[in-house]
Amino acid sequence: MKIPATNLGEWVIKKRWWVILVTLVIVISAASGGRFLTFTNSYRIFFSADNPQLLAFEALEKTFTKNDNVMFVLEPKSGEVFTRKTLTAVEELTEKAWQIPHSSRVDSLSNFQHTSANGDDLVVRDLIEEAHTLKVEELARIRSVAEQEPLLLGNLFSTRGHVTAVNVTIQLPGKDETRETPEVADFARNLATEIEQTYPDITVHLTGMVMMNNAFGEMSRSDMKSLVLISFGMMVLALVFLLGSVSGAVVTVIVILFSIVSAMGLGGYLGFPLTAPSASAPTMILTMAIANSVHVLVSFIHEMRHGKEKRDAIVESIRINFQPVFLASLTTCLGFLSMNFSDAPPFRHLGNFVAMGVAVSFVLSVTLLPALMSLLPVRVKPVKEGEVTTMARLGEFVVKKRTFLLWGMMAVIISLIAFIPKNQLNDVFVEYFDETVPFRVDSDFTTDNLTGIYNIEYSLVASEPGGISEPSFLRDVEAFSNWYRSQPEVMHVTTLTDIMRRLNKNMHGDNQDWYRLPEVRDLSAQYLLLYEMSLPYGLDLNNQINIDKSAIRVTVSCKTISSNEVLDLERRSQAWLAENTSSINLEKSAGTGPTMMFANIGQRNIKSMLTGTTLALVLISMVLIIALRSWKIGLISLLPNLVPAAMGFGLWGLLVGEVGLALSVVTGMTLGIVVDDTVHFLSKYLRAKRENGMDSPTAVVYAFKTVGKALWVTSVVLIIGFLILSLSSFELNAGMGLLTAIVISFALLADFLFLPPLLMKFEEKYHD
Repeated sequence: MKIPATNLGEWVIKKRWWVILVTLVIVISAASGGRFLTFTNSYRIFFSADNPQLLAFEALEKTFTKNDNVMFVLEPKSGEVFTRKTLTAVEELTEKAWQIPHSSRVDSLSNFQHTSANGDDLVVRDLIEEAHTLKVEELARIRSVAEQEPLLLGNLFSTRGHVTAVNVTIQLPGKDETRETPEVADFARNLATEIEQTYPDITVHLTGMVMMNNAFGEMSRSDMKSLVLISFGMMVLALVFLLGSVSGAVVTVIVILFSIVSAMGLGGYLGFPLTAPSASAPTMILTMAIANSVHVLVSFIHEMRHGKEKRDAIVESIRINFQPVFLASLTTCLGFLSMNFSDAPPFRHLGNFVAMGVAVSFVLSVTLLPALMSLLPVRVKPVKEGEVTTMARLGEFVVKKRTFLLWGMMAVIISLIAFIPKNQLNDVFVEYFDETVPFRVDSDFTTDNLTGIYNIEYSLVASEPGGISEPSFLRDVEAFSNWYRSQPEVMHVTTLTDIMRRLNKNMHGDNQDWYRLPEVRDLSAQYLLLYEMSLPYGLDLNNQINIDKSAIRVTVSCKTISSNEVLDLERRSQAWLAENTSSINLEKSAGTGPTMMFANIGQRNIKSMLTGTTLALVLISMVLIIALRSWKIGLISLLPNLVPAAMGFGLWGLLVGEVGLALSVVTGMTLGIVVDDTVHFLSKYLRAKRENGMDSPTAVVYAFKTVGKALWVTSVVLIIGFLILSLSSFELNAGMGLLTAIVISFALLADFLFLPPLLMKFEEKYHD
């Protein structure tokens, strides 16, 4: 049956029990898709399948081995690693670390394959054996060997000798990330606890890529548990206080819950995974769903206070709000759908989750909400004759001071926009977690005391199979490694040339004069073959050389540096390679790895989101021009729709000055939200002019009277919701929540103090 928009309210009340029943069936059906939702822990989810940095990294892993790892960093309270007790702990941990699920390699001081000469023989053995029996002179010898070994110093033990590490390489099958990663992390934590209990004078810190992946999953679950509950509590209190209606608050909560479970269930059907960013979708849907309900409820209560019966008040509220609520929901959906242009899939999923939630909330706010309100008791205080509301006073103030406000707001807007260039693109993925997260704490400790977890990986390719034994190629690789070691950002470089130097010395009777690269290709190949044949299972060189021996892997460990610094370091390295080497294939020598991937993602995302935001802006502008039936009003609305985000980023540049992956989607995300207030204000303004024949100043006051409170309530609720998101321990969500709250605050300011003077200024010159 066709239902005219003007009669929707009457139809809903007449068929209210059917509306409630059908709504329950549809919501339950949609929500059942929630059983398909799964958490994805891998940091790789932030990169699309065609991301060039991800493709390069996967190619490197196929050539060598994966470098996902768990690193145990042991900190003896004595401040001395080379003691019997500490080395015994290292030896025990090394042995037990092989039992970690999916472990493929364990590297430590104890099992480092130390080489030495015995006549014409090459002896390869563990550096430490039966540590509990070591004497003082043996401990001194081990320390001396370790301090002269580039593969160990600054990598598996600190230059001060006060901390040491056991690094475990993990090869996850990738069949069930939700189970595999937590399984490894839990085993590692239990093992760390066991070592600390056995050796109470040693503190164990846990870091590595597997622990970072696990932290992503834990942040997702933590945010969904804590922030959603906090949001619900704060929203309900705010609604009861601001609306003055308990029944209205209860119905709004029902609309919110139904919107959230429907959107998340639909996402489950569509195969969207839950990640740290997309796990904030329920909080955002909660916040956005309130806006639609509040506009309907505020108008309903306004009509009842002015003497209408409940039924008539509901019908009138639906009549005057259907178009603006529909437009606000449509523009919000367009804004969030623009996030599909993001280069990071989790933000695409977030945008789709929220867009579906907003669409559902619109339908529920004009069907289920009035149906339930018609059944529940509603008490309101009638307006006293001659009573002037706060919003009416504000409207009169804006009309009276319109010239001052117009130029004053323009001055504020221009002043804040001037600070936008102060924002620098920067992504530091360790700092995605705040300092309450154990992974962040342990990673910071590791960087401060041992080595960096920011690694840049290189596959340096020779001209032919077996070419890594060519002396000229080895010299180029060593020169490149030494150049990197001289850079201030670098903490350690792992390179095969250090092993080749040591082997050459060993094969010349451990004569220190021969601690240099072999000068004959055949000798290099023989040394390498002899060494490989002597290595025990699990400690081979597959992590450093490829199968046909045409490429060497070089790993550069850096301090915790910004994305700009990473990119600058990589540019310098490529320039150095081009100018100083002749045996390395430059086309295949670009740096890769998670560090390079995260360094590039922010920049790529900003470029892709510019396209999405521009498209969303064009579509939203067309929608407003058509719906408001005025080119002039539609174009005027662009200004208050665009300036809040510009002001927000300007203030961010002044106070923070760093924009990363999450903030690069804020403009597109907030565009639709910001338009909501503009749409509702303009719809009431035009209604006053077209239906009541009011002039521009009177229409402005009318808009403040009829929709001012709703705009105030929805904005306050939105700001509270996104400020709660800013409490997240996951910095991407926290920063996104805080900046969005700032933008929404500026949007309210613009719609109250900038849009009305702008309208009146144009109406003075032009007439419809």
